[in-house]
Amino acid sequence: MSDLSFAEVSARLQQRWPEHKIEPTLERVQRLVELLGDPQKAYPVVHLTGTNGKTSTARMIDTLLREAGLRTGRFTSPHLESVRERITLDGEPISEQRFVEAYEEIAPYLDVVDAEQEHPLTFFEVMTGMAYAVFADAPVDVAVIEVGLGGSWDSTNVADGTVSVITPIAVDHAHLLGADPVTIAGEKSGIIKPGGTTVMAQQSLEVFEVLLRKAAEVGAQVAREGIEFGVVSRALAVGGQVVSIKGLGGEYEDVFIPLHGEYQAHNAATAIAAVEALLGASPETEGRVTTELLQVGFEQVTSPGRMEVVRHSPTIVVDAAHNPHGAEATAATVSEAFQFQPLIGVLGCMKDKDVYGLLEAYEPIMETVVCTRNSFVERSMPAEELGQLAAEVFGEERVLVRPHLIDAIDDAIRLAEENAVALGSGGVLVTGSVITAGEARALLVRKGKGEQ
Repeated sequence: MSDLSFAEVSARLQQRWPEHKIEPTLERVQRLVELLGDPQKAYPVVHLTGTNGKTSTARMIDTLLREAGLRTGRFTSPHLESVRERITLDGEPISEQRFVEAYEEIAPYLDVVDAEQEHPLTFFEVMTGMAYAVFADAPVDVAVIEVGLGGSWDSTNVADGTVSVITPIAVDHAHLLGADPVTIAGEKSGIIKPGGTTVMAQQSLEVFEVLLRKAAEVGAQVAREGIEFGVVSRALAVGGQVVSIKGLGGEYEDVFIPLHGEYQAHNAATAIAAVEALLGASPETEGRVTTELLQVGFEQVTSPGRMEVVRHSPTIVVDAAHNPHGAEATAATVSEAFQFQPLIGVLGCMKDKDVYGLLEAYEPIMETVVCTRNSFVERSMPAEELGQLAAEVFGEERVLVRPHLIDAIDDAIRLAEENAVALGSGGVLVTGSVITAGEARALLVRKGKGEQ
C-alpha cells in the first residue's frame, strides 16, 4: 500500500521547476535514468518533435501500433485535465495508484540526483524518468515519446529513437529556441539519431535543408512528406474526412479519419510513414501495414482538445492552438468543417506567446471574441490585457472581457444563440492555449463517457 496519495504526489511534482522554466542540459536526467538502469533502452522508441501536431500524430501512431498487435506506451505533454494523461499504456492513462507507485519507485533516486546537481530535477525531468520506468516495467513493445520542448536538450532525448518524427516547424518558444524556423529546426534536429529513420512532415525548403544535413551527418535514413509519402486526396465526410495516402509501402485508399482539418490529414500521412518505418513496410516487402489495418485503426483515433466538439445547440468546439501557425490551421478548419453564423470566440492565452499573431489569425472568422483567463495565473495573460490587444485587432465593439472562463463561455453561448442568422446556427470556439482548452473541456464534457 502506498504511503502517499495521488494528490500528494501531484503536489510534490508541482513544487519542482515548472515546464516553462528551462535549463538547456541533459546532465540531470541522464544521471537519473542511469540510476534507474537506463529503462529507455528496454524498447524501441518513436520520438516526435515539431511545433504543431505532435500530440495528434503521437496518438495516431500509438493507435495504429496497437491495432498491429503491439503493446504501447505513450508519453505526451502538456495534459488537458489530469497529469496521468501524459503516461499511457495501451492508449489509457495509468491509474492514480500506478502513478503514485511509479513516483515512489524512483523517489530515492530523485533525492540522489537532487543532492548531486547544482539545480534539482525539474517537473518534466521527473515525469520523463517516471514514464521511461513505467514503460520498461510494463513492459511495452514500443514507446511513442513526444518531446516537451525543442529536441537536442529536451529531457526525453536521453532515448535514441528508432524512428524520429518531425512535424511542421514554425516559430514558438522563440525566447528559448530561436526567432526563425531555420534556427528552431537546428535545435529540433537533435532527436535524429545514427542508424534510425527520420520521418519529416512537410517543411519549408530551408528547414528541410537543416534536417537533411543532420540526417546525413549521423547516417539516418529519411522519409519526406511530398516525396516518399504524402496525402494523395482528401474529401470531407460526416464527422471527419476520407483520405488516400501514399505511404512508404504503397497507397492506402479511402481511409476515414474522425478528425477535422487538412492538417490532420497530413498528420495521418506522417503517422502512417512512421509506423511503416518502424514495422518495416516498403515497396519491396509486404510489411505489416495494410489498408484494412489503417481503416480499423483510424476509426479509433481521438485527439481531445484538438478541434473537439464538446457540446451541441449551440455547437461548442475546444482547440488547443496556442501560436499563430496553429491558430491559422484552426481558423481554416473551422471555416471548412462548420458553417457557423456567427462564430463567437473565447480566448485565453499565455503571456509568453505571440498573442497578437493569434488574434490576427482569428479576426477574419470570429464575429466577437470574449477575452478571458485560465487558472494558470503565473503564465496566463490577464483578461483585461488580452482585451486591450484584441481591441486593436478586432475593434472595441467586437470584444468582451470576462475574467472567469465559465462566464466567458456563458456569454459566448448567449451571443451565438441570439445572433444566429436565419437557416444558420451560431457556434463557439474556445481556444488560445492547452490549459484553456483543458479547463473548458472539464467544464463542458459530461463525465462518465470514458473521454481521455
